[in-house]
Amino acid sequence: MASATEDPVLERYFKGHKAAITSLDFSPNGKQLATASWDTFLMLWNFKPHARAYRYVGHKDVVTSVQFSPHGNLLASASRDRTVRLWIPDKRGKFSEFKAHTAPVRSVDFSADGQFLATASEDKSIKVWSMYRQRFLYSLYRHTHWVRCAKFSPDGRLIVSCSEDKTIKIWDTTNKQCVNNFSDSVGFANFVDFNPSGTCIASAGSDQTVKVWDVRVNKLLQHYQVHSGGVNCISFHPSGNYLITASSDGTLKILDLLEGRLIYTLQGHTVRWLTPVIPALWEAEASGSPEGPVFTVSFSKGGELFASGGADTQVLLWRTNFDELPYKGLNKRNLKRLHFDSPPHLLDIYPRTPHPHEEKVETVEINPKLEVIDLQISTPPVVDILSFDSTTTTETSGRTLPDKGEEACGYFLNPSLLSPECSPTTTKKKTEDISDLPCESQRSIPLAVTDALEHIMEQLNVLTQISPQGLWRHLTDCEKEPCENLESSYDLLKENHVKNHFVSFCTIVLYVTFSLFIRHLFSLKAIALFTSCQI
Repeated sequence: MASATEDPVLERYFKGHKAAITSLDFSPNGKQLATASWDTFLMLWNFKPHARAYRYVGHKDVVTSVQFSPHGNLLASASRDRTVRLWIPDKRGKFSEFKAHTAPVRSVDFSADGQFLATASEDKSIKVWSMYRQRFLYSLYRHTHWVRCAKFSPDGRLIVSCSEDKTIKIWDTTNKQCVNNFSDSVGFANFVDFNPSGTCIASAGSDQTVKVWDVRVNKLLQHYQVHSGGVNCISFHPSGNYLITASSDGTLKILDLLEGRLIYTLQGHTVRWLTPVIPALWEAEASGSPEGPVFTVSFSKGGELFASGGADTQVLLWRTNFDELPYKGLNKRNLKRLHFDSPPHLLDIYPRTPHPHEEKVETVEINPKLEVIDLQISTPPVVDILSFDSTTTTETSGRTLPDKGEEACGYFLNPSLLSPECSPTTTKKKTEDISDLPCESQRSIPLAVTDALEHIMEQLNVLTQISPQGLWRHLTDCEKEPCENLESSYDLLKENHVKNHFVSFCTIVLYVTFSLFIRHLFSLKAIALFTSCQI
């Protein structure tokens, strides 16, 4: 029984998803939790009592990964529908969509400064995106099978990835090359991540193992075999001293990396919500285990909380507790109830030599459903947020402009890079009435525009604040001999006193651009496109 005050404690449940939880992440301020699920939805949970939960509707298939940006102004999600979305974590549901992968996307990860996003996919590639420009930057190709996870190092100089080709690769983001490779002949890694200092990586193996590698000397430091099922996810405590693991055996394990030992086994996820489409559930059902697979786990940014999600569709929120005591004090308390099979390593943050560990000693097991009577179960009112498509980005094209001059800059960019008029404080003042959002059938501009038009609109982005008269003066100054058809078109617009400023501006811009294009290339296709735009 876990009764000591330093033991982890389950604080509450969250219920709202209709299928297995695949991923979760805490907001930077620790006040919200985002979760992704097989039910194709994202959910945003607030820790305040009686607060509403938001369900984001938009992905067309399983949502496989979710993560907050470092500033908390964006929420990235990956899906089996082959897209990546950047959401605004509010009740409007605005998002920007990235389309470049040709197979399901398995993970998303922001760089520490929030300027880049790495995505991993079953198309065997890792892609890196610029958050400032909202555009695709480059791809990393060396894996020969599905890539399951990709993570930035804390300093952003490296990316670690794991694949079903049974390799873990380290990439240099400067020269876009693979600089290191760890291979395994037994199983592949489901998940991989850097420790907070960036000197080590840990992997969650399908062969039921957890491994810690030193990337400076390319050496295996620790090898844990504490689970009886595949390990699906890991999370480092912000101090770097602890590692928590989630497994298909239905348990969470907390590892003390300073001592190289298992210190806690946590239970709580059940199999009463079996979903036959998930292979890990068949294994749990066949073994007769009352615990259901746990697919995801994560510490909060401060480490005081951690959350887990699994096949039972529930999100469990835990309070860490053990990290609040001085480490020496906690070590003395553990000595009274655990029997170590080897002396501790106190000379380094991790053991200097490979340190295999098997579950031979008794550890502290915590099953909150057996010990906690008045457990708070949260089933808050859920508000469905219908997604409003702001921008769509593909691998070969740049960012498309939002309809009617939407201020996408304040939403989708790094706040530290914004101008005052695009700052988060400015955007917060804008109304969030979802009833004003246009539906799909009301959008006059199609989502999939041609590459040529996207390129032209991107080049004209800088001209969006210029009036028609100012634009004409600018063009006549730059072009000494303007085409006669341009002059006549402007005179025609001027004589007819076009009242709609937006329509007149777009008409002149498109007329000028395509006329110059026709003048140089004499393209019949461009003439037809211009005629359709004019109509």
